[in-house]
Amino acid sequence: MSKTAKTNILNRIKKALKQPTPKPYPDFQRPNSFYQTPEADTPLAVLFAEEFTNVSGKFVYCEDEAVFLESLTELSKTEGWQYLYCWNESLQQLFEEMDFRNCRIGRNLEKSHAGLTFCEVLIARTGTIILSSALASGRQLSIFPPVHLVVAYTSQLCYDIGEGLTLIQQKYGLNMPSMISLATGPSRTADIEKTLVLGAHGPKEVYLFLIEDED
Repeated sequence: MSKTAKTNILNRIKKALKQPTPKPYPDFQRPNSFYQTPEADTPLAVLFAEEFTNVSGKFVYCEDEAVFLESLTELSKTEGWQYLYCWNESLQQLFEEMDFRNCRIGRNLEKSHAGLTFCEVLIARTGTIILSSALASGRQLSIFPPVHLVVAYTSQLCYDIGEGLTLIQQKYGLNMPSMISLATGPSRTADIEKTLVLGAHGPKEVYLFLIEDED
């Protein structure tokens, strides 16, 4: 393409951008949500658990933090996890108080059997976990270990993604995280011969420990 032709194209683009495109349906009223609302008698925790397990997630309900530690200890023994990396101070303190010895704080993720993190919000409609770079786990701990263990509370449940993103915006205000990630089950791909493969570009297993909030 000659320099003259390129200049003419760019000038036409600039001219077009100065003229706003009219809305095709100016009277359209956007609904609060495009998704069907859940049944009134279906708790969000139940809906999330169903959708999360449908995408190969592993759901563990915990009545309180003590039950969470018991479940995590039993799973660690069963799965042979000796190096659970956790960078959140409140979780580290909880492990220390309850004498859970498999927690590691180091940054050498090549040795980790699993990464343990909090999350921002849980989306019940799709079984999605929303993470962000503002969490103590940053961008790495939820991606590099072969197993991702997520700790969440029932107060973090909401129905759809729009509501979840609104809650995050209310939490951070103008200081929004530089990265917000929506994780729906283990990473997967079917690029090779249309065969579904889990863990192709992230953890092969994702566990969600949902802890009941105190009244």
